[in-house]
Amino acid sequence: MWYGFSSIFGRFLNYLLTPLLATIFASADYGKITTLFAIAAFLNILFTYGLETAYFRFASKEPESKVYNTAVTSIFITTAILTILFLFFSKAIAGFLEIPKQPEYVRWVMWIVALDTLAVLPFSKLRFEGRPRKFAGIKILNILINVGLVLFFLVVCKNAEKGTFFSVLYSPKIGLGYVILANLAASAVTLVLLSKELFSFRFTIDKTFWKELMTYSWPLIIVGLGGMVNELIDRFMILKLYPGSTEEAYSQSGIYGANYKLAVLIVLFIQAFRLGAEPFFFKQSTQENAQRTYARVMKFFVIACCFCFLGVVLFLDIWKYFMGRSHPEYWTGLAVVPILMLAKLFLGVYYNLSVWYKLTNQNLVGAWITLGGAAITVIINFLLIPVIGYMACAIATICCYGFMMIVSYRLGQKYYPVPYPWKKLTAYVVICVLLFGLHELATYFIESMWFSHLFGLALILAFGLFILRIERKELQKLPFVGKFISAT
Repeated sequence: MWYGFSSIFGRFLNYLLTPLLATIFASADYGKITTLFAIAAFLNILFTYGLETAYFRFASKEPESKVYNTAVTSIFITTAILTILFLFFSKAIAGFLEIPKQPEYVRWVMWIVALDTLAVLPFSKLRFEGRPRKFAGIKILNILINVGLVLFFLVVCKNAEKGTFFSVLYSPKIGLGYVILANLAASAVTLVLLSKELFSFRFTIDKTFWKELMTYSWPLIIVGLGGMVNELIDRFMILKLYPGSTEEAYSQSGIYGANYKLAVLIVLFIQAFRLGAEPFFFKQSTQENAQRTYARVMKFFVIACCFCFLGVVLFLDIWKYFMGRSHPEYWTGLAVVPILMLAKLFLGVYYNLSVWYKLTNQNLVGAWITLGGAAITVIINFLLIPVIGYMACAIATICCYGFMMIVSYRLGQKYYPVPYPWKKLTAYVVICVLLFGLHELATYFIESMWFSHLFGLALILAFGLFILRIERKELQKLPFVGKFISAT
């Protein structure tokens, strides 16, 4: 609950910046923000190189201090080297991103990546030691500082009367750079709050054990980078492949990026699930009925994602205001939302399935699966972006995650069979898609806001009653929830 609450609450606050930024900035400027933070996501994978998962894996069978000391020492050294290297090439990177006049944006992003990298293992240590309250508190404070500073500079200071104290604090030259600076300040405060965990390590270079860590974690770099390719490469490909001007390309990226955020419910749920699931899966692996536990977890995960899917796609006419009212061009991209929601559901299922190669030390297979998905993403975007713009990105995303989900399931059943009720889960997802189609058809003929909303609520209720009828016995076994479900 603590991991889930902190993740969902923190990220939801962060997502609330979307309507603010979409109101302040036109789609082209918002596209620059999404592209810069896409770089940060790529670099986070490179800088951490799978050591978070390696820490959980080895700390469960080796002395935790030995694992932590070796991992933190390694991350300190590589972060220093990589940060200096990327700062040196910041002007070249700014030129590649078509923002040659703002190389400072790139440098600020590099510092964010460096600070966030140093915080990864201290956060992992808190999770491993079962200290969720401190974990949650720092995570939430990070988001509060970030959101608070964005509001302070872009709302309070920007709109203050000229000559006042607050107006002096705002510089038009920085502009959207305040979004990056707010994130940088939040990352710095986070690292200070984690200083006790960070500096509890002893600088140790155990070459033999370090090689063991690297043997386990290096395929995860490919998995991570491949995952980021699947998630974010489309932002760069739009910039380079869209047939219009650079400003139009950034506008396409901004519209797609803002609508991408409408997959918020599933994204938040998946993130919260991953935080608790990874250490849980490793600890459960020693239990006799581990596979049955994984199958039950998958079932409830898919059911929850189905409700998230319906909660967004049946009420898109409300969710569109999440992107503000000042720039209605963002609303032209609403058609990608159902596709992205379904794609995120596939991604969540893949995260569940990936337990097999992590537990059997076959991370390289996971890397190949991710690379296959990345290849699909790149090929579809390369072929379709010049023709249909950002819609190609949504199509590539669902094809990529669908491929990864299916291949991971087939291989997992071969090497680490888990009795997933795949026929039932497939039926649940198909029913959700059909309910969305039924809602679209009905609202096409009956153009009424009240009808749309009431019919949407009725469909969600019907799906809930259907799940209750099918899964009554399973639901009764759940803690707390089960006692409210009768046996009849």
